[in-house]
Amino acid sequence: METMRKKYPVAFKAKVALEAIKEEKTSAELASQYGVHPAQIRRWRKTVKDGVNGLFTDNHQRKDKEKNLLIEELYKEVGQLKVELEWLKKKCGLGREGESYAYRAPR
Repeated sequence: METMRKKYPVAFKAKVALEAIKEEKTSAELASQYGVHPAQIRRWRKTVKDGVNGLFTDNHQRKDKEKNLLIEELYKEVGQLKVELEWLKKKCGLGREGESYAYRAPR
C-alpha cells in the first residue's frame, strides 16, 4: 500500500519553524500541537536558521559576478563573430580592412 506524503504550505512551515526557534516548547510538544513529526520540525528549524544567513549577504557582489560573467560571454561571442566574418571575407574574395567591401563577381 502506497502512502501519500503530506505537503505543508510554506506559511505553515515558517510558523512552526519560528516557534521551534523560540524554544518555548519542545519539538515533541510542537509536534503534537501541529500534527507534524518532531524530526520534520527540527529540519524546518535548521532550514530557517541556515537561510537567515543568506538574507544579510551583499546582493551587489552576486549581481556584479553575474554581470561580469555576461560581459565575458559577450566578448567571447564578439571574438567568434569577428573570426567568422574574416573567414567569410576571405572566402568571398573581399578585400582587407580599408578596402571596399562591395561584392565582386568572380571572373
